[in-house]
Amino acid sequence: MDDSVRAEIEGLTGEELVDEDYDSAVDGVIIWWRDGDDEDELSDVIVDAYAVLGDDGPLWVLTPKPGRPGAASSSTVQSAAKTAGMNAATPLTVSKDWNGIQLRAFGKGR
Repeated sequence: MDDSVRAEIEGLTGEELVDEDYDSAVDGVIIWWRDGDDEDELSDVIVDAYAVLGDDGPLWVLTPKPGRPGAASSSTVQSAAKTAGMNAATPLTVSKDWNGIQLRAFGKGR
């Protein structure tokens, strides 16, 4: 993860982010993903994250931007999302080094 992005999110929300070991319902999910990580594992991570997501909150996958070390293809995220039963939006810039892709369960509103 990128500590500066994490600090910015915590500053905007006024809440401390929890890690993957947290097992109660959450208001939103951020998954940090890099190229070289197993795409099948990403699908599993998405399914697990969605299971603890309360009230259909936002679910984002953050990846390094193209040209940065660890940059993951948006098609990798889209494929993993589809396998997990989710739709992937177009990547958005979240910082100078990171893009974010919001995921929604099939059949959910815009």
